Amino acid sequence: MSGSEEVVPDRTYTAFFYGTLMAPEVFFTVCYRSSTENISLLKSLHSFKPAILHGFCRRRVRHADYPGIFPDENHEVRGMCVTGLTDANMYHLDVFEGSEYERQTVKARLLSKVGDDKGRGNIEGEEVECEVYVFEDSSDLVDREWDFEEFRTQKMKKWTREDYRFEDSDHFASQDVDGDEKQAAVCESINLQALEAHPRHAVSNLEQNETENTEPG
Repeated sequence: MSGSEEVVPDRTYTAFFYGTLMAPEVFFTVCYRSSTENISLLKSLHSFKPAILHGFCRRRVRHADYPGIFPDENHEVRGMCVTGLTDANMYHLDVFEGSEYERQTVKARLLSKVGDDKGRGNIEGEEVECEVYVFEDSSDLVDREWDFEEFRTQKMKKWTREDYRFEDSDHFASQDVDGDEKQAAVCESINLQALEAHPRHAVSNLEQNETENTEPG
């Protein structure tokens, strides 16, 4: 391969997120934790769209800030479909989710209109194939719905990079960018030492570790 030949991903993925990763701030911290690229460029690589996943139930994980889902034909889960995920992004997400979750391919429906917390007023649109992380041990789930607004307002700060803040964090669309800039952003590598040791706790303790200027353990 010549030095001037452009390297592009073989394929991209769409994922359905229903917990902490619904927040773009958390998603970009996980996938681009040590990136030096401008955040506006990173935002252009992905779109966040409200969606619903039928046949699953979401519950809080015991003693944790995040939820899990399990199959249940009588329930549905509202979340976000995120597009443009590369193999590298999926690797970082797999490591972040760890052994508590199994990645599965499912079909979700995008929401052209988002209703209330009970689902009243939802208008479903296009069906999309996507990846989702299903919780492995339902005995570790508490019989209580997980509250995204509670997480975002009270706990999200300790899960994110300080400079990853978005006013339009409910959803945003990808935009066209210069090919060279996009290639540089896609190929950006991040330090996985902390994530591999204990993925979720490493990210949630990111702010504390950076303040203390120590390596997360």
